[in-house]
Amino acid sequence: MIVEERIYTLHIGKVPEYLRLYEAEGLAVQTRILGGLVGYYQVEFGPQNQVVHLWSYTDLADRQARRQDLLRDPEWQAYVPKIRPLVRYQENKLLLPAPFMREQGSR
Repeated sequence: MIVEERIYTLHIGKVPEYLRLYEAEGLAVQTRILGGLVGYYQVEFGPQNQVVHLWSYTDLADRQARRQDLLRDPEWQAYVPKIRPLVRYQENKLLLPAPFMREQGSR
């Protein structure tokens, strides 16, 4: 399993608008296609005007295939131009599990 961390730094004061729009139009399509939503957060302390979301995938090939499917989806294509003006900066990280971590549900 791998986890992708995506951090979006938004324009000042735009977090509430971004989250409303994401919940109304982005969340359903993204979870339908990407699947493994680990969490979706807004930053309280530290760098401000940020949202952070984490997505789990089987491996890099799984991530690549799902992201390609998302980019081709007409609902996603209609949504992205609405949020793009709210985002100042985007950062993505690929997180690999430490050797002592087990897959969820395994013993």
